[in-house]
Amino acid sequence: MLSTLIYRSHLVDDVPVKELEQMVIKANSHNELYGVTGILLFNGTHFFQLLEGPEEAVLSIYAAICRDPRHHNLVELLRDYAPARRFGNTGMELFDLRKYDKESVLQAVLDRGTSKYQLTYSDRALQFLRTFVEAREKENYFEIPPADYWDFISDDTSLSQPEALATEAETFSVSMQPIIDPFSCQTDSLEALIQPVCEGSPLDDSSALSRDKIYRNDLQSKKAAFALAKKLGIKAQTLSVNLLPMSLVMVPNAVNFLLSEIEANGLVPEQIVVEITENEVISRIEEVETAIKQLKAAGISLAIDNFGAGYAGLSLLVQFQPDRVKIDHTIIRDVHKSGPKQAIVQAIIKCCSSLEICVIATGVEKPEEWMWLEAAGICNFQGDLFARPKLNGIPAVAWPEKIN
Repeated sequence: MLSTLIYRSHLVDDVPVKELEQMVIKANSHNELYGVTGILLFNGTHFFQLLEGPEEAVLSIYAAICRDPRHHNLVELLRDYAPARRFGNTGMELFDLRKYDKESVLQAVLDRGTSKYQLTYSDRALQFLRTFVEAREKENYFEIPPADYWDFISDDTSLSQPEALATEAETFSVSMQPIIDPFSCQTDSLEALIQPVCEGSPLDDSSALSRDKIYRNDLQSKKAAFALAKKLGIKAQTLSVNLLPMSLVMVPNAVNFLLSEIEANGLVPEQIVVEITENEVISRIEEVETAIKQLKAAGISLAIDNFGAGYAGLSLLVQFQPDRVKIDHTIIRDVHKSGPKQAIVQAIIKCCSSLEICVIATGVEKPEEWMWLEAAGICNFQGDLFARPKLNGIPAVAWPEKIN
């Protein structure tokens, strides 16, 4: 199967440019051996390379490229399949953009094509090439330092508290995980992560529970979250709880139940954020919308969790106008290496900025993910890089500090 892969990277500062010719000669020989062809562009700082060939060979060569210490900040822009090669006449050819004007380099690349009919200006891979040559996306090249540029120091004096002892009668266990602003060293809110003590998860469709029981358990579990918040004495700290949107309509008086439990545990609606997950199909949208209006009218804020990984997508932004959007961890994972993920995150940031919606990155586990997302404009983060969930307690936060 003929595979196409395009990536962009940044030349390491102390690598002399004169090494490029020798590097290309070796790459050309190596690529021909594996039946891989393509084009390499260099603008004095960044590389742009298009590789074509058998999928296994392309991926093997790209893995070796990723290990090459002469460049960093590799971002995979495209991985696709094609019926014919665009560049079949050479193993690899280098175009130094400093020696060409924009139009002549594009024509020169076309002239190297296997077929002018196959390689047209409407070709998607060629559009990536044109964008690089014209430097139209250069403002979105976020050059992040290596992972060891930062250390993460646990602050045991922050919000960390002793565990609140659970009682035998409790049905749900609750762990707390903070949502933080790393640069200001501030905790934005705490999320209560709830699990059943005995039964299968109330959110698990594959369990033996009926849908009605799932929704009742989902709603009842918030009682445990509010009770733990009271035990821990979170005072005016914001508390986030996850809720299946259909629980608001399938359980009678669901909104009143939440409000009464908030009051019973010494909390106020203004410090509660209800996170509705995008992973569930919402079948009675008008009723859900009415319930959400009641929550917001009482002072409760609304967040969309798992944004980008569910069924409803952007329509939830239109219908519910949330206060927060939490980008799903599957999009966040290795975002610093993925062009498609970066484009999606940037689109979410731009859209939410226009609507004055706070964007939160969830599931952050690597320093490189956090650095890229921070450079892109996100300020609020949640993930094991900063604090793992703590059962019946509030974990200490590991704040980033530059290593001298």
